[in-house]
Amino acid sequence: MTMRTTILGLAATVTLTLPAAAQPIPVGHLMDLSGATSDVGTPFAQGVNDTWAWVNRMRNGVAGRQVNALAFDYGYQAPRAVSQYQAWSRDRVVAINGWGTADTEALVRFVTRDRVPYVSGSYSAALTDAGGKSGRQGVEPAPYNFFYGPSYSDSLRAMLIWAAEDWKTRGGQGKPKYVHMGGNHPYPNSPKAAGEALAAELGFDVLPAIVFALTPGDYTAQCLTLKQQGANYAYLGNTAGSNISVLRACQAAGVNVQFMGNVWGMDENAMKAAGTAANGVIFPVRTAAVWGQQASGMANVQAISRISDQTGTAYRPVHYLTGICSAMLLAEAMDTAASNGGQITGERIRDGFYARQNWVPKGFDGVCAPSNFTPADHRGQLTVALYRARVTGDTSQGNVGELMQNGTMRLELVKTVTLDRRADWLGW
Repeated sequence: MTMRTTILGLAATVTLTLPAAAQPIPVGHLMDLSGATSDVGTPFAQGVNDTWAWVNRMRNGVAGRQVNALAFDYGYQAPRAVSQYQAWSRDRVVAINGWGTADTEALVRFVTRDRVPYVSGSYSAALTDAGGKSGRQGVEPAPYNFFYGPSYSDSLRAMLIWAAEDWKTRGGQGKPKYVHMGGNHPYPNSPKAAGEALAAELGFDVLPAIVFALTPGDYTAQCLTLKQQGANYAYLGNTAGSNISVLRACQAAGVNVQFMGNVWGMDENAMKAAGTAANGVIFPVRTAAVWGQQASGMANVQAISRISDQTGTAYRPVHYLTGICSAMLLAEAMDTAASNGGQITGERIRDGFYARQNWVPKGFDGVCAPSNFTPADHRGQLTVALYRARVTGDTSQGNVGELMQNGTMRLELVKTVTLDRRADWLGW
């Protein structure tokens, strides 16, 4: 609350002293730093916040105007997100960097009505049906919702395609068995039906889903169920915090299954926390490079990192880099809105997302993967990079950066899957 009060106070002071054309541009930023998904929400939010500070410092904001990023920790509570959106409406925010699935979906009608582009950390496929053409029950048009990366459903589809090939490569006999695991919550449930449908189409036996909470706990019972079912491939639909508990419990129970994490379900911090229990987990990575890899755009990423780490020594996990790319898409859409003397309005920002094909933010080549959006289809990415977490030793000694540097932990690119833009997969 203190952070938000300070920022708003500054904004009010500047507004009184500057002409309208030079006033800061208010942009909302909904974060989870204290709730059930804060384990991955914190590095993502840091990437977004650092990026806006860097845009202001190094690029003189947007169209010569500073961006006033109004950051608010809503603790992963959808009602608080809706309440905060109403407050931001009074602040006349022109766009929002958002977060979770339950809150993002709850706000779809609001942002559509108010014409406020909303770039979420939720990759729910329901948000991709911008033109309302899918006709799916419960999916409403979402013309102002965007996200950087493939949807949860498309990421799971890519992993299932890999899993079907992996089963053959292993010489598996009969039909492989697949199970969806996660909390009974809109976020882990988002890709459930899509994944189970494709699994059946690919020849898997689809087992009854196994529920485990979004928070860490003792999930021995779930692991024993997994073992009794004889599952071969299991999708972990929760964020890393509770997935770590599952991985540890299943290692202790002697469960032999190939785990596939959702996009928020595994990262370098989770690898350290889970230790060798995380070894072999497959998960999608949204960026074209991870921290420490060579890429022409990595210099700007490292400069952004120094906003909150002046020493330049912090290791940044995959979610931090994704936060950068997410914020940069919005920044460039705002730049497009302001081009040729245009006003930075919600409609013009929305149209800025359609202005480029194979869109990589300027200066971030090799880091941010290309995105493509159209007025009818907000599936920005259909190419999914699948990585394997490798943990080969004790992770209790040393920090994440040291463990990555000495090879105890590493991220290994396994396969890149490019999905067809199937009409029947829109919004699902």
